[in-house]
Order: sequence, then structure tokens, then C-alpha cells
Amino acid sequence: MQCRLLLSDYLPVLEATAKRGAELVKQVLSFARGIDGDRTFLQVNYLISEISQILKQTFPKSIEINTDVPQDLWAISGDATQLHQVLMNLCVNARDAMPNGGRLSMIAENRYIDRNYAAMNIDASVGHYVAITVSDTGTGMPAEIVDRIFEPFFTTKEFGKGTGLGLSTVRGIIKSHGGFMNVYSEVGNGTRFNVYLPAAFENQTQPVEELEIMRGNGELILIVEDEAAIREVAKISLETSGYKVIFAADGIEGIALYVQNKHEIALVLLDMMMPNMDGLTTIRTLQKINPAVKIIVMSGLASNETLTAITGTSVKGFLPKPYTAKELFKLINIALNPE
Repeated sequence: MQCRLLLSDYLPVLEATAKRGAELVKQVLSFARGIDGDRTFLQVNYLISEISQILKQTFPKSIEINTDVPQDLWAISGDATQLHQVLMNLCVNARDAMPNGGRLSMIAENRYIDRNYAAMNIDASVGHYVAITVSDTGTGMPAEIVDRIFEPFFTTKEFGKGTGLGLSTVRGIIKSHGGFMNVYSEVGNGTRFNVYLPAAFENQTQPVEELEIMRGNGELILIVEDEAAIREVAKISLETSGYKVIFAADGIEGIALYVQNKHEIALVLLDMMMPNMDGLTTIRTLQKINPAVKIIVMSGLASNETLTAITGTSVKGFLPKPYTAKELFKLINIALNPE
């Protein structure tokens, strides 16, 4: 018996295909033309509050939604619809990374980006920003995926569940607003997206960033960091402020240098994510060599498990990457002069 298919049998498939095609074309056009929009003065705290309510009503109850927004958050100039799209996109990605539940956090703060920070991030410019962080405790991503997530059409989702344009469009929107963004992720320890939007000061004086550099007195600092650009920026900042610097590209090299110079090294700046030997193993090895070693850890993503593991050790502070000169020197001063 021959089975005959009617036109009505194809209609649902044709409708779904047409909608998917229209959405794809819309995103391609948005990506290509730079995503202009209507700009008005916006209060980010209202935007985050609105999105938080949506998430609590629509996301699985197994996902905890946390927000932290100060009352004195600066205003920005932007398109509310586009920025709503940006944050919802990041939150939906976070949800998909936590199929068994977890914690999704949205944090906003006023940040001044100095030359030190801008030198570590090619898209950043010196100035005042509203920084929005969207983080999750989900599955995380390996480095080879993180390196590609902003590519047009790249996707890690199953066929039919994503165009691959999502994060490309997100970055395009942020760049069209004069901002920038970065991402940090670790397999098993979640992902963190940082979005920076230029602050807008309507009818008021732009705040002045006061930078009090606590100059060194010739103290020797060991930098253990696998990213050459960050090593070089930190080295220049420290040496121009009166410190001496030696550096290593991974934990194994760092331990060898510490053994050779342990009586002269006053402090170790240590990245938590490195090849060959991770930060936690390096910390424990340095402690065996010298229980009194002073360490400041650096990381783009520090999980609660990692922070708990280093609590009560020789670690004197945590420095999120990228970091400003003010943040760097403040922690160094605290570590070297605890009184």
C-alpha cells in the first residue's frame, strides 16, 4: 500500500523552517550592520531587576538566581531592548550549562579601567564603565571552545538548537555601545562573562579616579603566569613602581625559580589556571618549600571550591583578571605590610 503525503503534512515543517530562516537572516543583518539602535540614558539596576524577575518565573527551580547591584551605580547610554537581549542571551546560556541545577549570578559595579587593564585587553579603553558580570556554576568550557565562542556561526549546541550567531551578536551589540566583554571558563567550574559599558554622566561632573600607588622598596616579586602579555604588563607596572621582578611561564618553572631565590622573594603573584601544573598544586608545593611564603592568586574565574581550598593557606589575596594597577598595588601593600 503506497502512502500519500498531503500538503497539510508538510505545513508544520515548512512553517518551522521559514521561522528559523527568518531569524537567521535577521541575526546576520544585525551582525553585519553593527547593530545600531535608539540610545537613551539607562539605569542598569532596573534592567537587571526586570531580567531577574523573568528568570525566577521561567527558569527551573533547581537554578538559584542571585543579583548584587549597588544603589550608586552609574547610568549608561544605550538601547534598552538590545541590552535586554544581551543579558537574556547570557542567562539562557548559563541555564543550558546547568541541566542539573546550580547558581546563576548577575553582579553590577562601577569600574575605572586604567592603562594597566587596557594593556591586557585589546578591546578595552581607559575610562569609567558599568561592569556587569553574569556567572554560573555549570559545566564550563575547555580552552579550545572559549577561544571560538565569539565566531559567527560557531555553536556547541545540537543541530536545530542554535544558529551559532548568539554570542557574535552579543559582542556586536556591546561594541556598538562603545563597550567590550570577556569570558572565563573552566571545565567543571562554570563560566563568567564580564560586560563593560561606558558610563554616561548627564549634567554632572565625571568622577575622577584617584590612584595612590604604594611604591616598592626593591622587594623581589615572582610572577607565575602563562600569558605573556599579562606577565609583561605586570612586570612593567611593578618595576616602574620600585619593585624587582622575575617571572615564570608555568608552575614547574615557578617552583624552580622560587627554590633558587627563596631567600630574596618577598611575594609570589600566581595564576590559578596554567599548563603543566595548576595553581593549587603550585601553591601547596611552594608551602612545603617555605611555609611562610606569601602568595597573591590571579584568576579570571575562581570557583567557590577553589577559594575554599586556598583559605587558611599562604594566600594573602585574590586578584581577578584583568586587573587595574590600583587593585594590584593595593593587594601587594596588604600582603607585604599586614599591620
